[in-house]
Amino acid sequence: MDLSFHLGKALADGRAGGWKPESREEVLLRLLRKRAAAHRAGLSDQEAALRDQIAWALPIQTPGEDA
Repeated sequence: MDLSFHLGKALADGRAGGWKPESREEVLLRLLRKRAAAHRAGLSDQEAALRDQIAWALPIQTPGEDA
């Protein structure tokens, strides 16, 4: 089977399982793992899409804001 199909099915199965993130960091961790899997599988389009999602998931701090 096509590897992109496997990745798409894994993403859909994860959503179907009712997973609810505890934090933005947890979302980021999962996206990073999925991006790494797409990279290893040579799925450049999926990896690029995941990079966009990772950029969205990064915590944003304004200058002078306490960590």
